[in-house]
Amino acid sequence: MILNKNGFFIYFFLFSFLCPAQESFKKHNDSILMESLDEVIVTATRTVRQLSSLPLPVTLISKKQLQQTGVTRLNEILNEQTGIIITPDATIGGGEGVQIQGIASDYILVLLDGVPVVGRSSGNLDLSRFAIGNIKQIEVVKGPSSSLFGSEALGGVINIITEKPVSNKIGGQISHRTASFNHQNTNISLNQWANKIGYSFFADRLSTDGYDLSLNQEGKTVNPFFNYTFNGRLFYDHSDQLDVYASGRYFFQEFDIAPSTSEEKDANIQLRINHNPSKKINLQYELYYTNYITNENTIDAANNNLLIENDFDQKLFRPEIRFNYAINPNNTLTAGGGYNFETLDRSLFTEKVSFDSQYVFAQYDFKPLEKLNLIAGARFDNHSEYNSQLSPKISARYELTENLAIKASVGSGFKAPDFRQLYLDFTNAAGGGYSIFGKDVEAEGIQRLQNNNEIATLQVDVSDLGKKLDAESSVGYNLGIVYKEGKLSSELNFFRNDFKNLIDTRILAAKTNGQNVFGYINRESVYTQGLEIDLKYRPSNQLNFSAGYQLLYAYDKNKKEDIENGEVFARDPETLSTIQLKKSDYFGLENRSRHTLNFKAFYEIPKWKANANLRVTYRSKFGLTDRNGNGLLDDFDDSFVDGYALVNLAFGKTFFKHYQLQFGANNLLDFKGNNPLAAQDSKILINPGIQLFTKLNIQF
Repeated sequence: MILNKNGFFIYFFLFSFLCPAQESFKKHNDSILMESLDEVIVTATRTVRQLSSLPLPVTLISKKQLQQTGVTRLNEILNEQTGIIITPDATIGGGEGVQIQGIASDYILVLLDGVPVVGRSSGNLDLSRFAIGNIKQIEVVKGPSSSLFGSEALGGVINIITEKPVSNKIGGQISHRTASFNHQNTNISLNQWANKIGYSFFADRLSTDGYDLSLNQEGKTVNPFFNYTFNGRLFYDHSDQLDVYASGRYFFQEFDIAPSTSEEKDANIQLRINHNPSKKINLQYELYYTNYITNENTIDAANNNLLIENDFDQKLFRPEIRFNYAINPNNTLTAGGGYNFETLDRSLFTEKVSFDSQYVFAQYDFKPLEKLNLIAGARFDNHSEYNSQLSPKISARYELTENLAIKASVGSGFKAPDFRQLYLDFTNAAGGGYSIFGKDVEAEGIQRLQNNNEIATLQVDVSDLGKKLDAESSVGYNLGIVYKEGKLSSELNFFRNDFKNLIDTRILAAKTNGQNVFGYINRESVYTQGLEIDLKYRPSNQLNFSAGYQLLYAYDKNKKEDIENGEVFARDPETLSTIQLKKSDYFGLENRSRHTLNFKAFYEIPKWKANANLRVTYRSKFGLTDRNGNGLLDDFDDSFVDGYALVNLAFGKTFFKHYQLQFGANNLLDFKGNNPLAAQDSKILINPGIQLFTKLNIQF
């Protein structure tokens, strides 16, 4: 069943009626930390800042919220935040990605304790591989952030920050969660400080029988799988001037899809030295190495033939140096530089490939006036495979009154062409024999097919093959108004992101078997714009309400021009006549909803040592793909998914001080929906339905 618009607001009203990295640098910002420990973040500026004082649009998800909701993976909690949507990807190995302000997951940088995570075999980064059992908080910076973080931060940054030990006694927890579809999740964590040495250890195991959204098709939509996560961290405080941090993480996942195989491995190590030569200066020296591996083989069970081999081995090595100089309590200079060396060995490439780049960045955070905070920064990237990039950004926050502030930012971002867009050499034997070539190998690939007499017609000029791809780029604008008084806080944020040189696929040639050869080209010019509203109301220490809304418009500029020039047509399904499209008929980019809402209510009952929470998310209709052949998504396409709401509920109670029992339901209304891309005689669902869970947590 779908919660309609009226039902959604009635539910909202009834429940409303019934019922807040750089550790060493914190030593020099005690005044900030005293204000609100739960609201301290580091991602937006790479320095310690209080959330409410930032001139940037930032979302903070606290540990308390993670624990009370009962979720187990990063993608689940992100999907409940304003302006953030988890979207599926139907491409090879795509998985699910995260969309921020209408910007696709390809352009969102994901960090783990401040260092980048790799493993985008098809653009998306699968966020379900990140367990949240040892997460302290999650920080999301919206809009271009390349001025600090470089490529892939064109649309925003997600930083997952893990916990640090705080006690001289051994502490930790053991928990087990069981849920629908035989979903079993067990984890254990340990941490302790002993004199100047601290450590933490975390282990997590997740398994499930999977589920099926295509009831009339063979196999499951999500196959049975199990995975393990291990994370160990060491801390050494030599003195007030020097401390050392080391971390290691390993993730392993295997799917049960015999006779085919699918394994995933993710390992990284990090070493960071913090040096404080004076009370005003902090230096950080960091070494980071990560390796992401997948082994995927699709086998025809009937004759045991190998159809697709998609092995993927990506390595990244990055040394970096950062410098913070607190000129005075209101003026901070941040600078740094580093080197990236990245390699990828993939079975869909003709050979092992590598990138290397050098970068420097600088940022000045200052208050020229008592009520005005400015942050100006820029980063320069020199890359081996594309032109150098300069990414500036400036942000400002002005306090109009004690309770009212206005903030604004403008910045540029970029994304380098990835390995796939440059070096992919793939022919799909299982899908009719189409081919896809990356830009650097397309000339060689076309020549090979011509030599084998597989090309019927060439669709591009030979001299155009192999021309360099430019880096994708964007300019993002944000204008916000913040109001906070007593128990109420609110924020209104207007945004626009303009993109150019987006890399798209194009047809290079037609093959003699009737299939096409695809390549990549800089072509698309798109924009996303809209507004976000966040409201928080805390009538008492025990009750907390919050709500969020996003209005989004996302369009391809070239498509809009084609419509204005009268060049786009569609068939009216009612009259069966061909009509010329108007601007109002153009719905926008695929997989974007015009309206998204969320509502959360958290209630604590101290005398019962219990808590409860209700979380509702609503997503209005969105289109999956162009179905009438005019190259854009219009109101006459039949690929739209109707708007729907998901309701999640959780209850928790503490027994005997150290035992917490929790139970709840995700998708309480049992929404399943229908996928419009299903064949006439088949049925494909949107959601597997209600998912019940219970969890036992023991702290010590």
